[in-house]
Amino acid sequence: MGECRSSPASPATSTRIGSFCFFAMTVHNDQVASVLRRAIQEIISRGLNDPRVRGLISVTRVRLSDDMADATVFVSVLPVEHADLTMHGLRHAGRHIRYELSEHVKMRRVPRLSFSLDNTLKKEAGVIAAINRSVREDEKEGRGIDEDPDKRGTEP
Repeated sequence: MGECRSSPASPATSTRIGSFCFFAMTVHNDQVASVLRRAIQEIISRGLNDPRVRGLISVTRVRLSDDMADATVFVSVLPVEHADLTMHGLRHAGRHIRYELSEHVKMRRVPRLSFSLDNTLKKEAGVIAAINRSVREDEKEGRGIDEDPDKRGTEP
């Protein structure tokens, strides 16, 4: 026969029984994680009564365990100077956020939340800044975007 295949974007474990493929519930987990991400972002953006939690806080993603008992919430904090103190405040407010989450999302069991700092937005901002710097330098030198940088100074 053939083997069970899953899409590369959402790798799933599969089991073949006869001619049927059974995939793990990754699509369902992804949907639940997306709902949790939006709800947690809303709870945090409404504000927590903790002076440690400050700055621009973005929930970048939520990773659920297979049994949906635990969720790791990845957050990005800007400015970076507030990141450590904000993460400490979020970890301390985790039980309160979970309670608020149970009011927003109707689930049999709301997962336990753990917070982790996500530096991908910081890295992306660094890459974009480097690209912008390079474009400005090229404009100062009078080169266009379509010109080949290896052929500088050579005339035909």
